[in-house]
Amino acid sequence: MAIEPFTIVIFGASGDLTRRKVIPALFRLWCEELLPKEVSIVGFARKDMTAEALCEAWHDPAFDELGTCDPVSRECCWEAFTKRVRYLQGHYDDAASFSKLREQVETNAAEAGLAPNCIFYLATPPSVFTPILENLAESGLARKGHPSPWSRVVIEKPFGRDLESARVLNLLAGRLFDEDQIYRIDHYLGKETVQNIFVLRFANGIFEHLWNQKYIDHVQITVAESDGVGHRAGYYDKSGALRDMVQNHLMHLLSLIAMEPPSSLDADAVRDEKVKVLRSLRRIPGDCADNGVIRGQYTAGDVAGRAEGNYLDAEGVAEKSATETFVAFGAMVDNWRWEGVPFYLRTGKCLPRRESEISIHFRPVPKVLFNADPDAPLEQNVLVIRVQPDEGIRLEVLGKVPGGKRIIKPMHLEFDYEHGFGQPSPEAYERLLLDVASGDATLFPRRDEVEAAWEFVQPVIQGCCETCREFVHPYPAGTWGPQAAADLLASSGRQWHLR
Repeated sequence: MAIEPFTIVIFGASGDLTRRKVIPALFRLWCEELLPKEVSIVGFARKDMTAEALCEAWHDPAFDELGTCDPVSRECCWEAFTKRVRYLQGHYDDAASFSKLREQVETNAAEAGLAPNCIFYLATPPSVFTPILENLAESGLARKGHPSPWSRVVIEKPFGRDLESARVLNLLAGRLFDEDQIYRIDHYLGKETVQNIFVLRFANGIFEHLWNQKYIDHVQITVAESDGVGHRAGYYDKSGALRDMVQNHLMHLLSLIAMEPPSSLDADAVRDEKVKVLRSLRRIPGDCADNGVIRGQYTAGDVAGRAEGNYLDAEGVAEKSATETFVAFGAMVDNWRWEGVPFYLRTGKCLPRRESEISIHFRPVPKVLFNADPDAPLEQNVLVIRVQPDEGIRLEVLGKVPGGKRIIKPMHLEFDYEHGFGQPSPEAYERLLLDVASGDATLFPRRDEVEAAWEFVQPVIQGCCETCREFVHPYPAGTWGPQAAADLLASSGRQWHLR
């Protein structure tokens, strides 16, 4: 489907997110001619600067690696791209600034002889979401219920700090925009491997009949970060791993793995099934320290040769902070398909390497034939879905070592996207921005999905706040978290796959 010409207004245009993610994605889409040639870009921020200065701040040497064209063509592409850019200095709570914005949007459309279709991208701190949304409506730019000219709003995570604030934000956004105009963006859902979970499950006949409690022993989801909190320490200390990663990234991955086949590929049909999974999650009692939720906080250590300081010493972190930089727990999906199958989730900072994977561990073969020795059980078959950094799929099977002796060892049947398709996967923001432009909301959480995730995570957060530092386990930077996380699986004879 052809994408109609539009103007994208980027609030927070001078910020880090825009420079690192949004603009590189738009630029590559432009280079590959996936955007309409009439697209306009309006940067909106509080800084006093020109469009030329903004483009200069956006330009990065890494752009030389973007796109498939040669450096000379790429520089010409950048020059053409920046000619589409306008800049508007304004304040997010100032109605007059939004009146000027509307004039700019209408001028862009009039000059091109096109309808003033708009995408509004909120690349700002959550504290200014409300005034931006309200002023978009007050200025007439929100256009709720208007099929043409259309408007769409992209809201970055975190979508709420807790269940109550998420509901308040949802109510506001829903009052000013129709649900199909609201795109709550989580870059994890734009990763090729995450999208391919859907294809892997429902386009391959070998998996679906095995994808249930009869054949799967347990599922692990790991999102490991090697970096510390860095310059985000002040923000992170008010958030923690549960809010920053579990409520969004890990809940999305869990729901994609556990969902039922949708009735169609329609966005709402897919999102309906994801919501059903989240609503089937067994609630973890608030007294989480006694119910298997392991929280950790990194101390000084070495991460791949890089010295990392103590979390509590980072600037912006409260004295004696109880904020978790690591969390691990088991979750149960109480439905027919997954009865009795635990999903083990963990995420943390300052772990040995940046790596995210989902591993599906199949039940062991019977204790006969090759698996008869109780002192040397065979390893289980594992299907590994690597989300980052090297996106791919690996099936771990067992085979006999050549020779006269009967020695059985694991073998890997492996596929990675870059070698398999002859090109690296596009950045997540490219796919997501293209979907916003085309009006496809499949990869964007719906209102009820966001709230269902919060309904599961909120009691855990509250319980953790009540237990404070008493149950926060220290772990040296560069390790895989506290020993308690390993013990969580060891108690049932299992171990973490990614170590």
